Amino acid sequence: MTVSESTQSNDLVLERLLAAPRMAIWRCWTESALMEQWFCPKPWYVSDVKAELRAGGASSMTMNGPAGEKFPNQGVYLEVIPGQRLVFTDAFTSAWQPSGKAFMVAQVTLADAPGGGTLYKAVARHWNAEDRAAHEKMGFHQGWGIAADQLEALAKTL
Repeated sequence: MTVSESTQSNDLVLERLLAAPRMAIWRCWTESALMEQWFCPKPWYVSDVKAELRAGGASSMTMNGPAGEKFPNQGVYLEVIPGQRLVFTDAFTSAWQPSGKAFMVAQVTLADAPGGGTLYKAVARHWNAEDRAAHEKMGFHQGWGIAADQLEALAKTL
């Protein structure tokens, strides 16, 4: 695993080589039933995942904690290139309605790795240094890293 900072000061970046085919990783990111199996570090989990996979399409899910916590998340996809790239944000809800408090734009890119597997890069772009610092303090690197391990394990079974 490689954790890196990008040249953008408000970005958090996770890069790694996943030992699973790129299209299996893509399916795990884009099929609701699969996303519910890996997206949050256990014992957290997501439910009610909805994904309209097109620019401007709505995305939503509820993050659920082990003590009954529930955190609904709504957003929109900004870019969808099948098998290669997803860009989404919580800045808007469906139909381009402002969310009230934008936190980040996420960008996930996938590429075939030489010799097999998938080059996986997840970038969380924040509007300001305070949100970036808050996300890092919440455990971005550890949480997104654990989720990537879960993603890889699931994708290897497909």
